[in-house]
Amino acid sequence: MLNILLLLVCLVAGAGLRYFRKVPPDGHMALNAFILHLALPALILVYVHNAQLDRHIVYAVGMPWLLFIVGAAVFWTIARLLSLPSATTGALMLTGGLGNTSFVGIPMIEAFYGKDGIATGLLIDQLGSYMVLSTLGITVACICSRGSERARGVVLRILTFPPLIALALALLLRPVAFPPWLLDLLGRIGSTLAPLALVSVGMQLKLEAWRINVPSLSAGLTYKLLAAPALAALFYIGLVGIDGPDTRVTLLEAAMGPQIGGAIVATQYGLNPPLVTLMVGAGTVLAFATVPMWWIILGYV
Repeated sequence: MLNILLLLVCLVAGAGLRYFRKVPPDGHMALNAFILHLALPALILVYVHNAQLDRHIVYAVGMPWLLFIVGAAVFWTIARLLSLPSATTGALMLTGGLGNTSFVGIPMIEAFYGKDGIATGLLIDQLGSYMVLSTLGITVACICSRGSERARGVVLRILTFPPLIALALALLLRPVAFPPWLLDLLGRIGSTLAPLALVSVGMQLKLEAWRINVPSLSAGLTYKLLAAPALAALFYIGLVGIDGPDTRVTLLEAAMGPQIGGAIVATQYGLNPPLVTLMVGAGTVLAFATVPMWWIILGYV
């Protein structure tokens, strides 16, 4: 409960800093840079290095791919029915189809399932969510915008992504024992991820122009916060028939709000920035209610 309270305090603090103009309009970019280049890689090196890898991890990593592909089909169908422009369709696919499995997901996993679930959450994030964003996500952004992204550029984005480099190092160095001082250093740096990430999210909260985006916003958040986790639970527990700690972490990750990385890419490609901001802002806030709800539901499944 203390971890959840910390997240809420940091979220409100970030929103307050922006509202009272105590930070520059793009101040969140500095926090995001620190998180992506230092805090998140440090956590990956600590927890993935000692993670127990088995077949259940394959199922866990596959969750973001499954939900993005299904989400893309759902949003394409909705766009056809509502005659939505391609920019809005792409915005929904990138924000409604990808979950915030790191910045918000990791602290949530720690709060509900303890530190033992962090390694699984990080693998879901790196081999799942961010790999989807770096490949299928970039492809969607290119198709739904007027720009273009060459295959070489996509590959370069993947290979130079700091958390992905940290993941490769963590896996390659598994036979090597990290000295205590290094683990302590990485742990201290990684511990800054949760508070800084939520401050960053709070600084980006902009709820203007919600009226004209009500249909699209409703469709995006309904899929991301309700339909997607229900689909994941049906697939993993109902159809595949697997369960256990890794599966529970996977299903809770499926319930997270829209991914900040997907929102950044969508904005860069001009895919309805007002809707993107609303999806991330409203989705992050609502997730503080829906994620605990799913945790309770999963307790009875």
